[in-house]
Amino acid sequence: MTNLPPPAEELRFLDAELRQLDVRRATLLRRRAWLVHTLQATAARQPALGPGTAPVGPPAGTGAAARRPEATAPGVQNVLLVLGGVLLTIAAIAFTLVSWGHLGIAGRALVLGALTVCALGAPVALLRRGLRSTAEAVAALGTALTVLDAYALHEVAFPGTDGAGYTATASAVLAALWAVYGVRLGLRHPLPLAVATAHLPLLLGAIAVGAGPYTLTAVSLATAAGGAAVALRAALLPVRIVAVTGALGTGAAGVLSAGWLCWSASGPGPAARAAALLLVAAALALVAGRFVPRPEISVGAAFAAGLCVVAGAGGVLRVTVPGEWTVPGCLACAIALLATERTRLHHPLRQGLVRASAAVQGFAVLWTLPLVAGCVLGPAVRGAGAWSGTPRDFRDAVFAGLPRPPYAGTAPLVLAVVAAVLVVAGHRTARRPAVTVAAPVLGWAAALVLPVVLQLPYAAGLVAHAVVVAAALFFAVRFGRADKRPSPPSLTALLLALVTSVGLALVSLASEPATIAVLGTLTVLFAAAGLRPGPAPFAAPAALCHATALACAIGASAGRPPHHTALLVLVVPAVAALIASRTGGSRTGGSRTGGSRATVPVEVAGAAAGLLALALAAPEPPMLALVLSLCGAVAAATALRPERRAAGWAAAALFLLATWVRLAAWDVAAPEAYTLPVTGPALIVGLLRRRRDAAVSSWTAYGSGLAVTLVPSLLAAWDDQHWLRPLALGVAALAVTLAGARHRLQAPLVLGPGVLALVALHELTPYLAQVVGALPRWAPPAVAGLVLLVLGATYEQRLRDARRLREALGRLG
Repeated sequence: MTNLPPPAEELRFLDAELRQLDVRRATLLRRRAWLVHTLQATAARQPALGPGTAPVGPPAGTGAAARRPEATAPGVQNVLLVLGGVLLTIAAIAFTLVSWGHLGIAGRALVLGALTVCALGAPVALLRRGLRSTAEAVAALGTALTVLDAYALHEVAFPGTDGAGYTATASAVLAALWAVYGVRLGLRHPLPLAVATAHLPLLLGAIAVGAGPYTLTAVSLATAAGGAAVALRAALLPVRIVAVTGALGTGAAGVLSAGWLCWSASGPGPAARAAALLLVAAALALVAGRFVPRPEISVGAAFAAGLCVVAGAGGVLRVTVPGEWTVPGCLACAIALLATERTRLHHPLRQGLVRASAAVQGFAVLWTLPLVAGCVLGPAVRGAGAWSGTPRDFRDAVFAGLPRPPYAGTAPLVLAVVAAVLVVAGHRTARRPAVTVAAPVLGWAAALVLPVVLQLPYAAGLVAHAVVVAAALFFAVRFGRADKRPSPPSLTALLLALVTSVGLALVSLASEPATIAVLGTLTVLFAAAGLRPGPAPFAAPAALCHATALACAIGASAGRPPHHTALLVLVVPAVAALIASRTGGSRTGGSRTGGSRATVPVEVAGAAAGLLALALAAPEPPMLALVLSLCGAVAAATALRPERRAAGWAAAALFLLATWVRLAAWDVAAPEAYTLPVTGPALIVGLLRRRRDAAVSSWTAYGSGLAVTLVPSLLAAWDDQHWLRPLALGVAALAVTLAGARHRLQAPLVLGPGVLALVALHELTPYLAQVVGALPRWAPPAVAGLVLLVLGATYEQRLRDARRLREALGRLG
């Protein structure tokens, strides 16, 4: 069966098809005329050819290319028509505005009327002859003349009328006339002009009658609704573009105006009226999004509708509830939008509403950011005044010296609700890994700020944050992967535990007992978490850091000086070395296990504690020597492990430094009495080792034994005013140098000449000073410049000699 449309609809369809045929026919006729013109011009340029005669013309690519037209005939035609229409329009405007007063009323009416009638009537004849482009240009002139007619009519017949009201009426009449004119003649430009002008009458009419802001906002939304309807129903692309642009402009203006009225209202009544306008805007956006064929536009319309709904509800809540509950109210409205996901609403609309809900939840979380940042960064200010006294409550302890954010009482609720929404939504979203990270962070933030918001007592707040640390560590252990790298949720929990522990330790500095209790608790918590392979690389070093701080706090609490506290701090490097010896070197399937991954962080934490102990003991040389010796013992114990043999160098250096510091602390005038008994056995041991293993380096065998005597003697000789010590030291250094040269050993050849050169420089220093004093002032710069010139001239040779010297030393034992 054939489904025939109604007669009116079929007639409209036939008219549209005929207009398309007219357009196509006019295009073909223009192309035919251009082809005929081209052929005639070519025939006129070439002479008649006889039979068998080849045409004579310019070579290809020369004259022919030069005679090729650079512009098409249709292009030239359009330029001429547009330019002519523009010039005629400018002339008409100039005539209307400038020369109007030279004619009487009848003359004015006759001139403009005649011009308008001619300009609007000429396209009828032009269309019948197939000259559509010319008809469009003349019709454009006619539409411009109608605007001038409206202006002239106001100046002559209605000079006292209100400008806004008359403009509204004129724009409505002109829009209707242009629409009818364009439809009847099938022209292109009158319909877009009519649609653009149709956006003005309502708004200008409202301004003319003195409408208030609410009425103007409603009129803007009504105009946007009309533009959206035209855009959805129009078949021509230019009309749709103009309608969409106008609808977006007037709709955005209406939404912004309604939002401003809603959030600046002084009472529930005005806020409710503005909220109603926002709801109307949301409804219009949803209706438009439902019928738009492109899904991405539907999603954007629904997103805007969701934001309008939440903004309206928030504006009403702002004037009806306390200020701190405005954001939670907006959050509740945003969560209510998620219920549309289970409805039978169009899928793009549901998707846009869900995105609007997510955006509002993100804004709510950003609202809590100042409070969370204050809770994290505020304790750093408290750290500057350690043990200054117990604060009144936990909020004063955290925000010491920082401004407190207003309306922050509901921040924990907002964070907890958003975290709960993420947990629920995590089962139905494709971005579950991101959700599993974001939800714990928000939950942690809620628990972090809760003691501050509730203004708990100082001790209760410390306990609450310690519970947060314990919960984060439990989460990291519970959801960690054994013998593997920590999962993203586990790693997030570890980082949160570390951040919280640092803030808790800084807050506890306000009270001496609290400091010791908190640091002890944190040490135990992180040590317990470090027993598991997953969090061990983070938890074990953190436990050692907190233990170091605990040792310093215990020493300060006992009233001991810093150099005595250094001995207590040294317990941490010893424990770190023990832990590293238990976890280092273990491998499973060619990859490091959790224990071996924790080895390097544990050793770094132990080394940092050792450096702190050295810094604490530095003011007291005897204690510094003892600390150096104990650090050397720890390094020597570490060197017993096969993979840490290099720590033996550090152990030797620490023992030597301890010896030298001890000699300096004792004010020993003859350090050889203490160093030679060490040097002799050390050289004998090195000699025996070299005999058993020829691959042992001379630095390993003889370096420490020689340095333990030569360096302290050199320091003593530098301040010695007599000649005996420098002479003996120089002879000993010469003997060491000769022995190294005899056996080709690197360590004696470096230490011996170095000490001998420094002794010689010490002995020659007084004479050099006399020579410099006797020389004129210009001599040292001149000598320095000459030396630089010589060095620059022989730079390449010096580099070659230095390279050879380095290679020669490298070949030594």
